[in-house]
Amino acid sequence: MPELPEVETVARGLRAVLPGRRILGVRLGKTDFVDDPAALEEQLPGTTVSGIRRFGKFLVVDLQRDIHKAEELSLLIHLGMTGQIIVCPPEAPIPAHTHVFIALDDGRELRYTDVRRFGRMAMLSNGAHERVLGGLGAEPLEVSEADFCQRIQSRSAHIKALLLNQSVLRGIGNIYADESLWRAKIHPKKLGSKLSDDEIRRLHRAVQSVLTEAIRMRGSSISDYVDSAGEKGEYQSRHRVYQRHSKKCFRCRTPIRRMIVAGRSSHFCPRCQPAPRQRAAKSVPRRETRKSGSRHKKRKSS
Repeated sequence: MPELPEVETVARGLRAVLPGRRILGVRLGKTDFVDDPAALEEQLPGTTVSGIRRFGKFLVVDLQRDIHKAEELSLLIHLGMTGQIIVCPPEAPIPAHTHVFIALDDGRELRYTDVRRFGRMAMLSNGAHERVLGGLGAEPLEVSEADFCQRIQSRSAHIKALLLNQSVLRGIGNIYADESLWRAKIHPKKLGSKLSDDEIRRLHRAVQSVLTEAIRMRGSSISDYVDSAGEKGEYQSRHRVYQRHSKKCFRCRTPIRRMIVAGRSSHFCPRCQPAPRQRAAKSVPRRETRKSGSRHKKRKSS
């Protein structure tokens, strides 16, 4: 699934070509991932793109219909697992599973392609923005060390699960959670509440540096991800643990292991990221059964 760096890369590409463009028309294919297909067809034509924002893993295309009308109108896009959004000439070859065609006033098209259709597209107006996006957590690239510490250390859940929890931090997924934990030398099953102050500082720095580097390299192309120009990212060549099961750790040469944490495959180095200590179980005195007790009495009486 495209994560923060991939969505940010797409947003930057769209931000370079879409603002100021007027939408002339919309043509839809399959629409099971669209909240209200009729709303797209009725509300998009005639609007002008005023901005492109990323909010976690969501793209928000801000629209302007009438400069004299105070209406907050946006197109919300989530790429799901296999979503791609590109701007191209209308005569460009149309890939299979392209379901949305948005005609622009410069003659080009904005196309949305999604093989598995796990993405989402919806029109948002007025108060709908807060309803849809209001429950998401802090922006990882902007969260302060103090806020990051409070969000993590106040919860007794595995740190891998907390990094994936979009109500804690918005935008991080499986790739960058694994990469950040490896860089910070923290085991994915360590509880957030058990992280030391030094560990939480290391993790805060690791998350921001990993995400920043991934954005600079235009994200990770594992399977379907491409940017808004149809080009693949390059950060997959810098992965240190993700999908490197049994390969040697770049730091200590220990084979990378894989385990399931929070229902997701987690890759880690067992030496660089030592497992948290298990609390020893309290020993319980063994009680004698009546039968053994009766045998004891018989031996005593004899």
